[in-house]
Amino acid sequence: MNRLKRFGSNLRTSFWFVPTLIVALSIVLAVALIEADYSGSQQWMARWPRLFGANAAGARGVLTTIAGSMMAVVGVTFSMTLVTLALASSQYTSRILRNFMRDRVTQVVLGIFAGIFTYCLIVLRTIRGGEAAGFVPSLAVSFSVMLAIGGIAALIYFIHHIASSIQASSIIASVADETMAAIDRLFPAALGQGPIDGEEDQALLSLPERNWQAVPVKDNGYVQSVDNATLLRLAQEHKTIVRMERGIGDFVVHDTALASLALKDPPEKEIVTAMQAAYSISRHRTLEQDAAFGIRQIVDMALRALSPSVNDTTTAVMCVDYLGAILARLASRNIPSSHRYEDGELRVITIGPSFASLVAESFDQIRGSAQANVGIMLRMLGALQTIASLTTSPCRRRILREQVECVGELAARTIESAYDRKRFESRLLQVREAFDTAPVLAQSKEV
Repeated sequence: MNRLKRFGSNLRTSFWFVPTLIVALSIVLAVALIEADYSGSQQWMARWPRLFGANAAGARGVLTTIAGSMMAVVGVTFSMTLVTLALASSQYTSRILRNFMRDRVTQVVLGIFAGIFTYCLIVLRTIRGGEAAGFVPSLAVSFSVMLAIGGIAALIYFIHHIASSIQASSIIASVADETMAAIDRLFPAALGQGPIDGEEDQALLSLPERNWQAVPVKDNGYVQSVDNATLLRLAQEHKTIVRMERGIGDFVVHDTALASLALKDPPEKEIVTAMQAAYSISRHRTLEQDAAFGIRQIVDMALRALSPSVNDTTTAVMCVDYLGAILARLASRNIPSSHRYEDGELRVITIGPSFASLVAESFDQIRGSAQANVGIMLRMLGALQTIASLTTSPCRRRILREQVECVGELAARTIESAYDRKRFESRLLQVREAFDTAPVLAQSKEV
């Protein structure tokens, strides 16, 4: 299952799969129109001679012109795409390149141009001159002109799309939308009964010491996803406990411990193989089960914007705004406990994100790069206040309050201007007062 998911993810981020499908469809369309022409070409020419009455030389000229033009446009499109990828990598972060590669508009436009070129080749080779055995697929040739007009429209839209997609606001918003979709998928429930925020289950404190047998890592790379259902099933079948040693998003090294089993003797080869197959390991991280990776991408863009070589505070402010929106979406969600039970028996100990780790991932490094930057610090205070207003969890509000105090400590050390310091302290006082007041709206929503 993990292999199928990885294969599907690789197809979505490839530049060849969608264009290949479109080229295949263009071949089918060309063959179908040629057969239609062969069955009733004289009828088409008799009814609309000015529209379908091209001779063999004229049909060849039209198709040759369109095919050559489409190949030139394909070259231009690839050049624009590569320039966009290079610009995004240098200006923002290389981790967003997969977002551009999986862009459906780019894939479809490349497929349209390649498909029109292929269509023209298929139709061109069926044209026969001469009076005795001459054949001109008039309908197919005329349809190629319509395809060429459609290709021009696709090129104009593609230029507009590229110009829009390389804007900082569009890139950040796109990553944020994917991250919030991952949060909705991974943490669908609002706060309810049961342990939250990765709180330690008290029952674990009474567990006896166990003999743990390690399951080694098969490949080097990042853990993209884990099939938790398989881990639970293996633990049930062998009446044991599975303990994850590496979580999603972690980098693993060959032959180090991937997971551990509470067994007296080393596990059998079949169990080890099944455990390894439950993990998807590749050369890069993905967002399917790794919401922290989306946060990481936005943080990287903020750090690049705050670097002395770029010094783009506006982009960094947008990053902080969207990080606040992501954590606000998470504020009232139930992050499951790291311990999975079956019929009251502990079966799986997982490694997953917590609210504290995601907040730290979002703001710690940005705060470290925001020394004396009043705009960023004020925006962080506003984001933290917004997130706190959407949760009544004392644990989460305490985590957010600690972040507020860290920002206040940074401002006290780095802001030299008396005017800026006064403005910041006034805002800090407002945020502290908001934390001391219970969020009435959030309470009414979560009850």
